[in-house]
Amino acid sequence: MDRTTTRSRRWIGGALALAVGSGLGLVGGTGTAQAADVNVARNAGFESGLSNWSCTAGSGAAVSSPVRTGAGALKATPAGQDNARCSQVVTVKPNSTYTLSAWVQGGYAYLGATGTGTTDVSTWTPDSPSWKQLTTSFTTGASTTQVTVYTHGWYGQAAYHVDDVSVFGPDGGGPVDPDPVVPATPAGLATGSITSSSVGLSWNAVSGATGYKVYRDGSLAQTVSGTSATVTGLAANTTYQFQVSATNAAGESAKSTAVSGRTTNPGPGPSVPKHALTGYWQNFNNGATVQKLRDVQAQYDIIAVSFADSTATPGQIVFNLDPAVGYASVADFKADVAAKKAAGKSVIISVGGEKGNVTINSDASATAFADSAYALMQEYGFSGVDIDLEHGINSTYLTKALRQLSAKAGSSMVLTMAPQTIDMQNTGTEYFKTALAVKDILTVVNMQYYNSGSMLGCDGKVYSQGSVDFLTALACIQLQGGLDASQVGLGVPASTRGAGSGYVDPSIVKNALDCLARGTNCGTFKPSQTWPSLRGAMTWSTNWDATAGNAWSNAVGPHVHNLP
Repeated sequence: MDRTTTRSRRWIGGALALAVGSGLGLVGGTGTAQAADVNVARNAGFESGLSNWSCTAGSGAAVSSPVRTGAGALKATPAGQDNARCSQVVTVKPNSTYTLSAWVQGGYAYLGATGTGTTDVSTWTPDSPSWKQLTTSFTTGASTTQVTVYTHGWYGQAAYHVDDVSVFGPDGGGPVDPDPVVPATPAGLATGSITSSSVGLSWNAVSGATGYKVYRDGSLAQTVSGTSATVTGLAANTTYQFQVSATNAAGESAKSTAVSGRTTNPGPGPSVPKHALTGYWQNFNNGATVQKLRDVQAQYDIIAVSFADSTATPGQIVFNLDPAVGYASVADFKADVAAKKAAGKSVIISVGGEKGNVTINSDASATAFADSAYALMQEYGFSGVDIDLEHGINSTYLTKALRQLSAKAGSSMVLTMAPQTIDMQNTGTEYFKTALAVKDILTVVNMQYYNSGSMLGCDGKVYSQGSVDFLTALACIQLQGGLDASQVGLGVPASTRGAGSGYVDPSIVKNALDCLARGTNCGTFKPSQTWPSLRGAMTWSTNWDATAGNAWSNAVGPHVHNLP
């Protein structure tokens, strides 16, 4: 950047704006030739936390993900009678026009200004799975020198995110943020977890940096806001050179000293069919048909034993066979696991569920999970694990836990997930981040399309449970968000008694599979492409399926196995 320029400069959401040719649609004030317009909002990109901002009822927080630019953004969560209003008083000039804009993502989001001295303004959007810009303008009154700008959500709706706020107009005389300088070159670059297709990297933080660029063999691989990254999509048994640079609005630093990382040789991979049917087997009696594993319908390719139990040690899990399911001994149960595996099935241990919870939020708990899960795999013959944690997860440490488990169990480990619909609305959620972070060892994500109410589809429209559109438009989010089609499955109840809401007739499931894999039998929503390698479908549970005479698996199973 030319440091000798005399043009007015201000921070806009972590990016330096020049009033001449900035392409930001500046709006002038009154009078003739005067100083160029500036952004009078302070900490507009939330790079300094919530400095200069005030949020009602403690509803706001500065977060590092998702962000549009820089390293920070605002997350505000409505609760009860509070709509999560976050505001800032900006200094303005009287009789002047200002353009107010902000980028939003998530639930209902409003943007407005009050105390203008003329007509107060606001604009809003009902939802936004990706960043969307809201823009309006206002004119100040003859004696107005301060205006309150604000954002808020809506009662009972999901949290919303805000980044890159700007209030463009004549400088009202408020504090000016200092010009940035190009950050220093990052130090301490080192490799971490390495698989057959990915290399983990970490480095030391650089003061003044708002982001980092990661280079692979001299070419830009990805841009991140933190001090670690996992470069994926690599060839097996191959050496790569990596470098990292630091960035902010002033520019990019020199690249760091290169480090090398060699990917591992791939193993055989999980023994799961190209198109698979997953069913949860209940290790308890809740009124559904009580089954032994040997009784599970042969259509099921992956059988998730539900559930592991937590212990007093954070992250540690154990398995307690419930006497209610009728096994004479643990050895009898183990024999059933072995028999199913001999028949080509994968029997895995599920972690979580509605009532279960395992806390993995530290390095120690991640290791405890990996060690105990692997011990269960060895003791019972489980082929892998299913993650069905419904009380919140920490993507950083769950990723570490799953990678440690994979390193112990080897490439044949089956790894499945069953997030709720809200957990996979965008790539910024903890579940979605985890799925992408372990993509190279992930078998399938069977999202639960039930007990959720209406949700957003990948086209930004709201869809209700019980339709082909609900299944296809929500699966599309995962398919467009970075998961391979072979890692996406449709999870539904096996009968009306299997869930509180969301049951659909098997014909609806079959139509949704056809729509996604073949482009036929779609509803109103028609995807822009097809995904023939779609993995399949999942149900809760094999027991409720048996209660209904195995009607679900008899209908959906053959359809899954006959996908392209």
